Amino acid sequence: MSDTKYTKRTLIAALEKIMAQGWIKSHRNVNNDGAIGNTLEDLLGISENNLPLPNAAEWELKTQRRHTSALLTLFHLEPSPRALHIVDYLLLNYGWRHKEAGRKYPENEKSFRQTLCYRQPTLRGFFVDIDSKNERITVNFAPDKIGSEVIDWKNWLIANHKIKYDEDYVPYWGFYDLYHKAGVKLGNCFYVTADVKREDGEYFYKYSDIVQLSGFSLERFLINIRERNIFIDFDARTGHNHGTKFRIIQSAIPLLYENVTHI
Repeated sequence: MSDTKYTKRTLIAALEKIMAQGWIKSHRNVNNDGAIGNTLEDLLGISENNLPLPNAAEWELKTQRRHTSALLTLFHLEPSPRALHIVDYLLLNYGWRHKEAGRKYPENEKSFRQTLCYRQPTLRGFFVDIDSKNERITVNFAPDKIGSEVIDWKNWLIANHKIKYDEDYVPYWGFYDLYHKAGVKLGNCFYVTADVKREDGEYFYKYSDIVQLSGFSLERFLINIRERNIFIDFDARTGHNHGTKFRIIQSAIPLLYENVTHI
């Protein structure tokens, strides 16, 4: 597909025209937010995650179903220290037997799949904190908060002397790295939501709301971490790391920006 070229004004006009069409058949017959975005990109004549606007600022197109409890992925960013392959370290030292080990995956397949938020430990005792002094977000581990449901895993950690991090292996994201990543990926954004229905096994979308967002703020980003509106997802297993994602609840997306305009 050859990308259609837009100015910001003509892109808004194109989005408004799509909204006026009402229900549109999905171009991907699957029930997920990715299909909503793929269909919209096809209608606009652009390739995935590419808004070819001829100005100095980059614009991102984010799509999601309306009134959903699902989290929206903001961006992927692996934690530091990257030279130490920190996710591999977490998987090897703090991972647990994968539920498909010995069936879909090898017998020794391990998993480190966690959704972390600010100062609220998961069942396995992991949470994120903000270290303002050193300007970084850290992944912390509280073994005393491990739930009774995973006591065998806790006993394994104790037996193998892994009940706390080696101080050189504390996972973190520096504020500068976060701002650079988010600034490139999210500095300016069109956020489009759609209603979804299914008829005769086919999915249809009605693009119902467009919000133009600009002026991404690191301060606002950190506030929303503290408010537990932003989560960090680890999704790694021995055979594959699916990537570490920063994700947000739908209602908080405009809170990251200085300028919010409903189209």
